[in-house]
Amino acid sequence: MAQKAGPKKNNNAAQASSEDAIRQAKARILSAHGAPLEILQWARDIENGSRKALGQAITLAESRLTEDRDKLEELLDLLQSSERRSNSWRMGITGVPGVGKSTFIESFGAAWIEKGHRVAVLAVDPSSERSGGSLLGDQTRMESLTRNPDAFIRPSPSARTLGGVTRATHESILLCEAAGFDRILVETVGVGQSETSVRQLTDAFILLMLPGAGDDLQGIKRGIMEMADLILVNKCDGPTTSQAQQAALQYRQAIHLLPAAEGGHLVDVQTMSALEQTGIAETCGAIEELMQLWEDNHWLEKQRSQQAVRQFNDHVRSLLFEQSQFSPEHQQTWERLQTEVQRQQISAFAAARKWLNSIASPT
Repeated sequence: MAQKAGPKKNNNAAQASSEDAIRQAKARILSAHGAPLEILQWARDIENGSRKALGQAITLAESRLTEDRDKLEELLDLLQSSERRSNSWRMGITGVPGVGKSTFIESFGAAWIEKGHRVAVLAVDPSSERSGGSLLGDQTRMESLTRNPDAFIRPSPSARTLGGVTRATHESILLCEAAGFDRILVETVGVGQSETSVRQLTDAFILLMLPGAGDDLQGIKRGIMEMADLILVNKCDGPTTSQAQQAALQYRQAIHLLPAAEGGHLVDVQTMSALEQTGIAETCGAIEELMQLWEDNHWLEKQRSQQAVRQFNDHVRSLLFEQSQFSPEHQQTWERLQTEVQRQQISAFAAARKWLNSIASPT
């Protein structure tokens, strides 16, 4: 074992040195093209672990202003590091409302920190339909983790984005990894038909369930069950212990009726209590086994490559829509079609086709 460790360590050092040289070269290129010194310093501050710089960068990623997106592009270009990405694990955590996601994440994050890791929590809060504002309650529910110097918690409003994630969640993950956080936990709004986008952003997908599987098993969408890599029945404590154990048994039986997991693993079902912090070590162990398997069979690399392509497609569609919607030459057409749809003078489908034809036609 000792003989194998030497070359691996040397290879890692060589890779780090090479990436540092590439990063310095990019900095020189950006500087030569007039990149503001503030961007270069910003990138250095993030890499040095500055929470303030990281928080400001995530705010930049959430902005829709063109000048902010220009800055974000320069910042991400400087922060690209395959070494830090390969050392990080991205975990999505979802579950029905009231299942105890925040309590679980606090215990789960603390367990990773005890193992010597740095944890970033990207908690997506539901937005108000009236004001668009977020409840932002996770920092108050994760008091212990918030105070830990090896943890970073960022609540962000969903802003009516489907999928239980924000528009900038992917970029936020990259920024957290650049800041040295190697365990990224993405908490979604809840669980439902459109809550599966988190699967396209993370390596492992953890589904939390409540005791009493009968009703939950009938009501939960099959799609999200198929995407789960690990199912945890929470609140296995006190008077609900037997219920939780029975629920886990029913979920294990249900798993056999679902298609085989793409990563070549068997979906595990465990019981735990986030409140009493029991079963947390077993959960960490299950994730470690999964990640080791996926590294060995190359599923982790393949999955991230597929996710990167999806992110590219999503950004292209989003940016094209925003660019055409707010461009002066198309804004009048947009407003007219929107008014006609509102007055029910035209169907939404027909209006959408007219809109696409208008932006596709030369002006």
